[in-house]
Order: sequence, then C-alpha cells, then structure tokens
Amino acid sequence: MLSNPVIDTQLKHVTVRSFKHDPIGDEMLETILEAGRRSPTSSNLQTYSIIVVKDPEKKQKIAALAGGQQHIIDCPVFLALCPDLHRSEQVCEMYGLEMTNNLETFLISTVDAALVGMSIQTAVESFKLGAVMIGAVRNNLKEVAELLKLPHGVYPVFGMCIGWPVEEHIPTQKPRLPKELVIHSETYKQKDISAFMDLHDLKMAEHYDSLGKNISEHAWSEPVARNLSRPLRPEAGRIIKELGFNI
Repeated sequence: MLSNPVIDTQLKHVTVRSFKHDPIGDEMLETILEAGRRSPTSSNLQTYSIIVVKDPEKKQKIAALAGGQQHIIDCPVFLALCPDLHRSEQVCEMYGLEMTNNLETFLISTVDAALVGMSIQTAVESFKLGAVMIGAVRNNLKEVAELLKLPHGVYPVFGMCIGWPVEEHIPTQKPRLPKELVIHSETYKQKDISAFMDLHDLKMAEHYDSLGKNISEHAWSEPVARNLSRPLRPEAGRIIKELGFNI
C-alpha cells in the first residue's frame, strides 16, 4: 500500500484508555479542534457543537453517568460531540422561517457530529496523543444534557477522552473484519460469511489470548450476536425526541 503521514496515523490507530495526568497545551487543543471544524458538513449547515470539559468534578459526574469509566476522570480533556439543531432554529427565526425538524435533520446533525469526532481523533493521534470514544454518554442522555446545559435541540451523541497515553498500557491493535466482507465493488455482494467468521474469530481469540482476556473460541461473532440480540438503550429514541429531535 501507499503511505503518507496521515495514512500512517490512521493505520496505527488504537483505542487508548490509560492517560497520564499531564495537561494538553492550549495551542495544541485549539489546533485539534480547528482540524475538527474543517470536517465535511452536509450543505454547509454545520449542525453540531463541541463541549470541552476539563473540570474534574464535572468529569467525575460524566463518568458516573457513563457507567463508571475511570478514563473519563483521568483524561485531561473530555469532549462531548453534539448534534445541534438549536442554532439552526435560531438562524431560521432571524428570517421569520420555521426550521424543518424531521428524520433527515436528525441524520444530518448526527452525521455532522460523527464526522467532526473522527477528524478530531485523527488530529489527536497525529500529535501522539491517545483517545477513546464514549458512546455510554447515551446511557443517561437527559442527565448528561442537563449537566452540560444543552438547550432544546442539542443532544450528546458520544463523548471522547483525549490525553497523553500511558505508554506501557497502549494496547495492540485488534483485528478488523476481512475486507472481503466490508468492501464491495459496484454492488453489495451477498455471500456465506461462515468461513470468514471462523477465520476472524480465530484471529480475535489469538488477540484476546495474548491479553489474557479471551472468553470464547468464537471471540468476535458470539459476543456481537449476544450484544445485538438484546435491547440497546431502549429509551434513547424517546429521550432524543424530548431533547428536540423529530425522529
């Protein structure tokens, strides 16, 4: 494969959950956030906001709401990535118009926030910092929104811890699904995935064995099947509606 500094950064990606208490310099953080703000955005609507949290007490509260994740407390900077229709509604009101609020605006704003988050993570890793995305802020959406004083029309879709990694705790890369299953030419190619799953499960089992954490010979497919066969945050849709998104 070809390579350049950006590709090298992306191909070396690992999730970091152990952080030093060293601060991130203001200029570095500003640069990272500016890189995020240059992300693609649907129709230039820019329907997202980023909440930067450094206050230790607030991080402790977020950690508790997200299931007790210690890395939220340890990291010097926590970011909340938020789809934001509140600002868009204000812009419409400036011209005496009523903003459309439907499934499409929900998707636009959520995708905008996700793209910004991914750009931020790449920028973070380019500075040899580490990061982990926190979907568990959706465990208690309303409480996190209240803690961050999010107005109607804004919700926290995910968080991100960033900081200097503890070198001895930087994990090895997890195997990814075979490219034959996720990359399709011209049209979606349906195929029997069983042989691919056997190979991927074997690689994942070897990975987890090396960490002393393997719990199944079907190390990827079985946990994924069990996870996806139970209700995932069943109240999220109702709460997102309460927070101002018509889904």
